[in-house]
Amino acid sequence: MQLEYVWIGLAVIVLLLELWAINVVLRSTSGWETKGLWLVILIFVPVLGLIAWSMFGPKREMAEHRKS
Repeated sequence: MQLEYVWIGLAVIVLLLELWAINVVLRSTSGWETKGLWLVILIFVPVLGLIAWSMFGPKREMAEHRKS
């Protein structure tokens, strides 16, 4: 297997994760300021944005849904 195929595969995986994260952010019940901030981070800093979003983004919202 050539190394280029590995990089292409990783790029496709990151792209799919990005699209999924953007979809979750847009469907969230947060305010537009929070959504906008996460979208900017996810779009302009893809890998670090995904890591930050997975650590700080959805867990807080899921906890709020459990309370109600």
